[in-house]
Amino acid sequence: MKLVAKTFHGLEPVLAKELEEMGARDIKILKRAVSFESNKELLYKSNLCLRTAIRILQPLTTFTARDEQQLYEKVKAFNWAPYLRNDQTLAIDAVVFSKYFQHSKYVALKTKDAICDQFRESTGKRPSVDVERPNLLINVHVAEDKFTLSMDSSGEPLNRRGYRGGEHPAPINEVLAAGMILLSGWDGVRPFHDPMCGSGTIVMEATMFAANMAPNINRNEFGFSRWNNFDPELWKNVLEEVKSKVKRPECRITGSDISKKSIDIARQSALDFSLKQYIDFQVSPFSETHPIGKGGVLMMNPPYDERLKTKDIVVLYEGVGTKLKHEYTGWEAWIISSNLEALKLVGLKPSEKHTLFNGALKCGFHKFGLYEGSKKRVNRSLQKIRESRGE
Repeated sequence: MKLVAKTFHGLEPVLAKELEEMGARDIKILKRAVSFESNKELLYKSNLCLRTAIRILQPLTTFTARDEQQLYEKVKAFNWAPYLRNDQTLAIDAVVFSKYFQHSKYVALKTKDAICDQFRESTGKRPSVDVERPNLLINVHVAEDKFTLSMDSSGEPLNRRGYRGGEHPAPINEVLAAGMILLSGWDGVRPFHDPMCGSGTIVMEATMFAANMAPNINRNEFGFSRWNNFDPELWKNVLEEVKSKVKRPECRITGSDISKKSIDIARQSALDFSLKQYIDFQVSPFSETHPIGKGGVLMMNPPYDERLKTKDIVVLYEGVGTKLKHEYTGWEAWIISSNLEALKLVGLKPSEKHTLFNGALKCGFHKFGLYEGSKKRVNRSLQKIRESRGE
């Protein structure tokens, strides 16, 4: 079967690499998505293990329509019987970018009507709607007059790992945090530190990566588990295999924040996922933290929105640069911010730049190499190490 994994802008190559390492074939990078060939086992595993996927969709049909009647007729013409029974439930999730169709809810309504009318006419009974736990969640994507109808195998978005409670603030999406970690090339062995960790999203994602823990290992249910062709025995085998690969992290992972409330939430999240013993959390401003170990990776999502005054932003980012230069030599620092002018205040030349989106905010994700001695000498040392390994 052909599947499409949805992701955020800028993370498509990262997701493609994840899929390649998982054994997927015919991988193609799309806009905010990656398509690939899959069997049922890989469908289950991709939902369970992909860190940078938001949803995994199985496309069913494509067509063109420019008005509601065309939409209704073409949805109704597709044979829904292999995927849904009249005693089951469905829900429609529509995403619309079109001059012909202005309202996603109306597209969803017409799609639902067409499917239900097909069943009513052929069997005398129609499926019911259940927006919480439908047997079949149908994704409708509209790009001008081009429609793609897919089965959503994920159900809840895959970023909802389960470690965020009701009071958990969400300054950064879990998928974005995981993508940043994979983009950085961190190996899960060097020390890792987030000095403005807030409620701990980046630290949690780093720890799961270092522990080889599938990000959705604690999910109770996925959309595919309510499909008519769900194979519980295969799912059990996939889950047992993934759980058997979890290991103890080899590195020090630390997170700090000036807010005690945020750290308390982060600690609870780590406890809920049985990761608390692998993470050192502390309440502290960045200015009073110190690197633990050498050659580590520091990653941070500092404040950058309009709630801070210009003067505060200047002091904050200049202070970050000063701290990095004076105390984190030998480390790599990665900073994400939508305030590109503020990023310049760090006072370091980035060696890598990526464009990512934190919600609707376009952000720079910059790498700063904090070299001990001259960069040239460091490069010579790295070259010697590679030569000794025969690389």
